[in-house]
Amino acid sequence: MSGPECCSNPPVLNPNGGAGHVEKLAALNSYLTGSPDSNVALLLISDIFGYEAPNLRNLADKVAAAGYYVIVPDFFHADPYNPENTNRPLPVWLKDHGPDKGFEDAKSIIDALKSKGVSVIGAAGFCWGAKVVVELAKSRLIQAAVQLHPSFVSVDDIKGVDIPIAILGAEIDKMSPPELLQQFEQVLTAKPGVDSLVKIFPKVSHGWSVRYDKKDAEAVKAAEEAHQVLLNWFAKHLK
Repeated sequence: MSGPECCSNPPVLNPNGGAGHVEKLAALNSYLTGSPDSNVALLLISDIFGYEAPNLRNLADKVAAAGYYVIVPDFFHADPYNPENTNRPLPVWLKDHGPDKGFEDAKSIIDALKSKGVSVIGAAGFCWGAKVVVELAKSRLIQAAVQLHPSFVSVDDIKGVDIPIAILGAEIDKMSPPELLQQFEQVLTAKPGVDSLVKIFPKVSHGWSVRYDKKDAEAVKAAEEAHQVLLNWFAKHLK
Protein backbone atom coordinates (compact mmCIF):
# COMPACT_ATOMS: atom_id res chain seq x y z
CA MET A 1 0.00 0.00 0.00
CA SER A 2 2.92 2.34 0.53
CA GLY A 3 5.91 2.87 -1.68
CA PRO A 4 9.02 4.98 -2.08
CA GLU A 5 7.05 7.80 -3.69
CA CYS A 6 5.51 8.58 -0.30
CA CYS A 7 8.99 9.16 1.09
CA SER A 8 10.61 11.15 -1.71
CA ASN A 9 11.76 14.76 -1.28
CA PRO A 10 11.31 14.88 2.52
CA PRO A 11 10.98 18.43 3.85
CA VAL A 12 13.25 20.00 6.42
CA LEU A 13 10.80 20.47 9.28
CA ASN A 14 10.55 23.82 11.03
CA PRO A 15 8.46 23.99 14.22
CA ASN A 16 8.58 27.80 14.16
CA GLY A 17 7.74 28.34 10.50
CA GLY A 18 4.78 30.24 9.09
CA ALA A 19 2.86 33.38 9.97
CA GLY A 20 0.50 31.57 12.33
CA HIS A 21 1.10 29.92 15.69
CA VAL A 22 0.83 26.54 17.38
CA GLU A 23 -1.66 25.84 20.14
CA LYS A 24 -3.63 22.90 21.47
CA LEU A 25 -6.94 22.11 19.83
CA ALA A 26 -8.79 19.00 21.00
CA ALA A 27 -5.58 17.97 22.81
CA LEU A 28 -3.59 18.10 19.57
CA ASN A 29 -0.90 20.62 18.81
CA SER A 30 -2.14 22.45 15.72
CA TYR A 31 -0.77 25.15 13.47
CA LEU A 32 -3.44 27.86 13.34
CA THR A 33 -3.50 30.72 10.89
CA GLY A 34 -6.11 33.22 9.75
CA SER A 35 -8.95 34.78 11.68
CA PRO A 36 -10.36 32.72 14.55
CA ASP A 37 -13.52 34.81 14.21
CA SER A 38 -14.28 33.33 10.80
CA ASN A 39 -17.19 30.90 10.78
CA VAL A 40 -15.58 29.02 7.88
CA ALA A 41 -12.65 26.75 8.74
CA LEU A 42 -10.36 24.64 6.64
CA LEU A 43 -8.46 21.59 7.84
CA LEU A 44 -5.22 20.86 6.01
CA ILE A 45 -4.20 17.28 6.69
CA SER A 46 -0.53 16.60 6.08
CA ASP A 47 1.36 13.82 4.41
CA ILE A 48 3.52 11.48 6.49
CA PHE A 49 6.05 14.25 7.23
CA GLY A 50 3.61 16.11 9.41
CA TYR A 51 2.45 19.59 10.26
CA GLU A 52 5.86 21.28 10.57
CA ALA A 53 6.62 21.04 6.84
CA PRO A 54 7.38 24.58 5.61
CA ASN A 55 5.63 24.31 2.24
CA LEU A 56 2.48 23.06 3.95
CA ARG A 57 2.49 25.91 6.45
CA ASN A 58 3.07 28.41 3.65
CA LEU A 59 0.05 26.99 1.87
CA ALA A 60 -1.97 27.27 5.09
CA ASP A 61 -1.05 30.95 5.28
CA LYS A 62 -2.03 31.43 1.63
CA VAL A 63 -5.42 29.81 2.26
CA ALA A 64 -5.91 31.90 5.40
CA ALA A 65 -5.28 35.06 3.37
CA ALA A 66 -8.34 34.11 1.31
CA GLY A 67 -10.49 34.53 4.44
CA TYR A 68 -10.48 31.14 6.12
CA TYR A 69 -9.51 30.02 9.59
CA VAL A 70 -6.97 27.30 8.82
CA ILE A 71 -5.98 24.43 11.08
CA VAL A 72 -3.09 22.04 10.42
CA PRO A 73 -3.19 19.47 13.24
CA ASP A 74 -0.32 17.29 14.38
CA PHE A 75 -2.02 13.97 13.80
CA PHE A 76 1.25 12.15 14.46
CA HIS A 77 1.66 13.41 18.05
CA ALA A 78 5.21 14.72 17.52
CA ASP A 79 6.23 11.55 15.68
CA PRO A 80 6.24 12.31 11.94
CA TYR A 81 7.81 9.77 9.63
CA ASN A 82 11.60 10.02 9.66
CA PRO A 83 13.23 8.36 6.63
CA GLU A 84 16.58 8.38 8.43
CA ASN A 85 15.26 6.16 11.22
CA THR A 86 16.03 2.75 9.75
CA ASN A 87 14.51 1.04 12.81
CA ARG A 88 11.07 2.28 11.79
CA PRO A 89 10.55 1.88 8.07
CA LEU A 90 7.31 3.23 6.67
CA PRO A 91 5.21 0.05 7.11
CA VAL A 92 6.22 -0.09 10.78
CA TRP A 93 5.57 3.61 11.32
CA LEU A 94 2.14 3.29 9.69
CA LYS A 95 1.11 0.69 12.26
CA ASP A 96 1.29 3.48 14.84
CA HIS A 97 -0.13 6.18 12.58
CA GLY A 98 -2.81 4.73 10.37
CA PRO A 99 -5.29 7.06 8.67
CA ASP A 100 -8.00 5.47 10.82
CA LYS A 101 -6.40 7.07 13.89
CA GLY A 102 -6.14 10.34 11.99
CA PHE A 103 -9.85 10.17 11.27
CA GLU A 104 -10.69 9.77 14.95
CA ASP A 105 -8.49 12.73 15.86
CA ALA A 106 -10.00 14.79 13.03
CA LYS A 107 -13.48 14.21 14.44
CA SER A 108 -12.32 15.69 17.74
CA ILE A 109 -10.86 18.71 15.94
CA ILE A 110 -14.14 19.27 14.12
CA ASP A 111 -16.10 19.06 17.38
CA ALA A 112 -13.75 21.62 18.93
CA LEU A 113 -14.18 23.98 15.98
CA LYS A 114 -17.96 23.73 16.14
CA SER A 115 -17.86 24.50 19.86
CA LYS A 116 -16.04 27.74 18.94
CA GLY A 117 -18.84 28.77 16.59
CA VAL A 118 -17.46 27.50 13.28
CA SER A 119 -20.40 26.47 11.10
CA VAL A 120 -18.79 25.52 7.78
CA ILE A 121 -15.77 23.23 7.49
CA GLY A 122 -13.78 22.01 4.51
CA ALA A 123 -10.76 19.73 4.42
CA ALA A 124 -7.84 19.13 2.10
CA GLY A 125 -5.57 16.14 2.46
CA PHE A 126 -2.16 15.42 1.01
CA CYS A 127 -1.03 11.82 0.36
CA TRP A 128 -1.70 10.15 3.76
CA GLY A 129 -4.07 12.99 4.64
CA ALA A 130 -6.26 12.32 1.61
CA LYS A 131 -7.47 9.08 3.20
CA VAL A 132 -8.49 10.97 6.34
CA VAL A 133 -10.32 13.52 4.21
CA VAL A 134 -12.26 10.88 2.30
CA GLU A 135 -13.39 9.36 5.60
CA LEU A 136 -14.57 12.78 6.77
CA ALA A 137 -16.39 13.22 3.46
CA LYS A 138 -18.08 9.81 3.67
CA SER A 139 -19.25 10.68 7.19
CA ARG A 140 -20.49 14.11 6.03
CA LEU A 141 -18.50 15.81 8.77
CA ILE A 142 -17.26 18.40 6.27
CA GLN A 143 -19.00 20.40 3.55
CA ALA A 144 -16.35 20.12 0.81
CA ALA A 145 -13.17 18.14 0.22
CA VAL A 146 -9.96 18.27 -1.79
CA GLN A 147 -7.53 15.38 -2.16
CA LEU A 148 -4.04 16.00 -3.51
CA HIS A 149 -1.95 13.04 -4.73
CA PRO A 150 -3.97 10.68 -2.52
CA SER A 151 -2.62 7.54 -0.88
CA PHE A 152 -4.66 4.57 0.37
CA VAL A 153 -7.90 5.88 -1.22
CA SER A 154 -9.97 3.23 -3.00
CA VAL A 155 -12.77 3.24 -5.55
CA ASP A 156 -15.10 2.06 -2.78
CA ASP A 157 -14.11 5.10 -0.73
CA ILE A 158 -15.08 7.39 -3.59
CA LYS A 159 -18.39 5.55 -4.00
CA GLY A 160 -19.22 6.61 -0.45
CA VAL A 161 -18.71 10.34 -1.08
CA ASP A 162 -21.73 12.57 -1.64
CA ILE A 163 -20.31 16.01 -0.93
CA PRO A 164 -18.38 18.25 -3.37
CA ILE A 165 -14.94 16.75 -3.90
CA ALA A 166 -11.93 17.65 -6.03
CA ILE A 167 -9.15 15.13 -6.63
CA LEU A 168 -5.83 16.44 -7.90
CA GLY A 169 -3.40 13.80 -9.07
CA ALA A 170 -0.01 13.49 -10.70
CA GLU A 171 0.76 12.02 -14.08
CA ILE A 172 3.74 10.18 -12.54
CA ASP A 173 2.33 8.40 -9.50
CA LYS A 174 2.33 4.72 -8.59
CA MET A 175 0.35 5.30 -5.40
CA SER A 176 -2.63 6.77 -7.26
CA PRO A 177 -1.87 6.38 -10.97
CA PRO A 178 -3.94 8.20 -13.61
CA GLU A 179 -5.80 4.95 -14.32
CA LEU A 180 -7.10 4.87 -10.74
CA LEU A 181 -8.03 8.55 -10.81
CA GLN A 182 -9.98 7.91 -14.00
CA GLN A 183 -11.94 5.24 -12.12
CA PHE A 184 -12.62 7.80 -9.40
CA GLU A 185 -13.87 10.18 -12.06
CA GLN A 186 -16.21 7.55 -13.53
CA VAL A 187 -17.72 6.92 -10.11
CA LEU A 188 -18.20 10.62 -9.42
CA THR A 189 -19.64 11.54 -12.81
CA ALA A 190 -22.27 8.86 -12.22
CA LYS A 191 -23.49 11.00 -9.30
CA PRO A 192 -25.17 13.98 -10.98
CA GLY A 193 -26.05 15.51 -7.63
CA VAL A 194 -22.44 15.64 -6.44
CA ASP A 195 -20.17 18.34 -7.82
CA SER A 196 -16.75 16.85 -8.52
CA LEU A 197 -13.48 17.55 -10.24
CA VAL A 198 -10.71 15.13 -11.12
CA LYS A 199 -7.60 16.78 -12.56
CA ILE A 200 -4.37 15.03 -13.48
CA PHE A 201 -1.40 17.38 -13.59
CA PRO A 202 1.09 16.58 -16.36
CA LYS A 203 4.81 16.03 -15.83
CA VAL A 204 4.62 16.02 -12.03
CA SER A 205 5.14 13.27 -9.46
CA HIS A 206 3.41 12.14 -6.29
CA GLY A 207 3.73 14.82 -3.60
CA TRP A 208 4.27 17.69 -6.01
CA SER A 209 1.88 20.14 -4.34
CA VAL A 210 3.76 20.29 -1.01
CA ARG A 211 7.13 18.58 -1.49
CA TYR A 212 8.60 20.80 -4.15
CA ASP A 213 11.93 22.60 -4.40
CA LYS A 214 11.40 26.36 -4.11
CA LYS A 215 14.41 26.88 -6.37
CA ASP A 216 12.77 24.92 -9.19
CA ALA A 217 10.57 27.37 -11.08
CA GLU A 218 8.63 24.68 -12.91
CA ALA A 219 7.95 22.75 -9.70
CA VAL A 220 6.78 25.92 -7.96
CA LYS A 221 4.50 26.77 -10.89
CA ALA A 222 2.88 23.31 -10.85
CA ALA A 223 2.37 23.46 -7.09
CA GLU A 224 0.87 26.93 -7.26
CA GLU A 225 -1.53 25.80 -9.97
CA ALA A 226 -2.75 23.04 -7.65
CA HIS A 227 -3.07 25.52 -4.80
CA GLN A 228 -5.23 27.77 -6.97
CA VAL A 229 -7.53 24.89 -7.90
CA LEU A 230 -7.88 24.15 -4.18
CA LEU A 231 -8.73 27.77 -3.40
CA ASN A 232 -11.23 27.97 -6.24
CA TRP A 233 -12.93 24.77 -5.10
CA PHE A 234 -13.43 25.94 -1.56
CA ALA A 235 -14.51 29.42 -2.70
CA LYS A 236 -17.22 27.72 -4.72
CA HIS A 237 -18.43 25.30 -2.07
CA LEU A 238 -17.83 26.82 1.36
CA LYS A 239 -20.32 29.62 1.90
